[in-house]
Amino acid sequence: MSFVAIDGAGYAIGNGPAIVEDIDWRIGEGEFHCLVGRSGCGKTTLLKLAAGLLLPTSGSIRIRDRAVSEPSAEVGFVFQAPTLLDWLPVIDNILLPLSLKRRVGPQDRRRAEELLALVAMPGLGARYPRELSGGQQSRVAIARALVTDPALLLFDEPFAALDAITREELQDDLLRLCGRGGTTMLFVTHDIAEAVYLADRVAVMAGGRLCHDLRIDLPRPRGRDVRYAPRFTALCRELRRAMDGGAVAAMPLDAAS
Repeated sequence: MSFVAIDGAGYAIGNGPAIVEDIDWRIGEGEFHCLVGRSGCGKTTLLKLAAGLLLPTSGSIRIRDRAVSEPSAEVGFVFQAPTLLDWLPVIDNILLPLSLKRRVGPQDRRRAEELLALVAMPGLGARYPRELSGGQQSRVAIARALVTDPALLLFDEPFAALDAITREELQDDLLRLCGRGGTTMLFVTHDIAEAVYLADRVAVMAGGRLCHDLRIDLPRPRGRDVRYAPRFTALCRELRRAMDGGAVAAMPLDAAS
């Protein structure tokens, strides 16, 4: 049984054209999958369906063989922007998902401090978002998503606005966290190299459909030297060709990704 099972899933608004259509996908427990595609292809819509933020208008999405019908504490979501609350210190931003449901206790604060250390920000819990760099804000957003110990973590291009060096550092941090906790990951990105570096499997989306998928046969753990290996380049080339081919074959959609 797959950890995440997407069967014939589609989504449309009213009588409008499908934003995503006839999606079939399987994610095994503890796997890291990436979804790549051009803007407007339906990537973010599919991610929101997996999170229960939207409900499919056709087909189904199941996690641990249970239908996804609403947002759940077992699914964490990291958005494109960190979306931190400016008036709360870092520690309380991390604890926000818990504080919205119950009273936060000392053990929760210890957990938040541990997460800060895991994302390479030990001792910075008293700072406010305005005192952080863009990379640090992204790290806080990841810690906030992890505070509920989700079984599935969804990412919507969280590093897109960062400089190249910070982005690579955060990719390494994410791989380390993934390996440590065994969390299942689905990561949306425009960046082909990012997808190849992170993923066990990459799907290419175009026109609301999945048009290609690729197993990434690079060894783990992955270090920076992997980015310069011939196999890495070959995998990036294959995905780029798939994206170019999918863009030609797919009908354009007006919906945002």
